[in-house]
Amino acid sequence: MARQVLSGYVDRVISIITNDGRNILGKLKGFDQTTNLILEGSTERIYSEDEGVEELELGLYLIRGDCIAIVGEVDEDLNAKIDLTSLKGSPLGEVTH
Repeated sequence: MARQVLSGYVDRVISIITNDGRNILGKLKGFDQTTNLILEGSTERIYSEDEGVEELELGLYLIRGDCIAIVGEVDEDLNAKIDLTSLKGSPLGEVTH
């Protein structure tokens, strides 16, 4: 099931929420049977209640499948219109099982 879903995201920009609450965006270039993901041109969005969202450039990035909580496709047109410097929010906490 995961393989079919991820196949549709290859060469598209996706957003990943990790189990430790990080938000990473990048173009999905590949994945394997354990859902390890390879992202190209990736950035991490760091949220703060006091300042705007900071984007940290990560470049080519590998995320282990067991660290992933959520994967979703990004609407690139809508994403380009967002003023991240004006957004404020609490950082996500860890995923608890």
